[in-house]
Amino acid sequence: MRILLALLATLGIMVSSLALRVHYSTDTQPCDINARWDCGIVNHSRFAVVHGVPVAAIGIAGYALLLLLAAVGMRKLLLVSAGAGLGYALYLTHIERDLLQVWCLYCVCSQGIIALLTLLAAAWVAMGRRGAGAVRLSANRTLAER
Repeated sequence: MRILLALLATLGIMVSSLALRVHYSTDTQPCDINARWDCGIVNHSRFAVVHGVPVAAIGIAGYALLLLLAAVGMRKLLLVSAGAGLGYALYLTHIERDLLQVWCLYCVCSQGIIALLTLLAAAWVAMGRRGAGAVRLSANRTLAER
């Protein structure tokens, strides 16, 4: 599970990097598909920057943190961090849908990645609890047999 979560976080870094490239570019983007799908509009909007920092850069940093937490096996902190990332991604999805009324392909991919990462992190935490419960049960049986 640790490897899968690390791979998803790496994929998130890659997608966020593509969005950051769009943020700093003035060229026509490959994700400029039609009036409803245009990464340029989203990544150049006033919502694409928080206190001078591009949202895509925040995404890169967030996914890097998730990669680190997965690599060192900090399950609960990974789940909390992924949940916070998912909450922010849902907020950004609201902005795309309701305010800008334009979708960014990279942002939608990132939304899917963080949602899957959060679900898998929750499963990993649950697996750890079951494993710890089995160890306690085994220890109690051993004590009872003495």
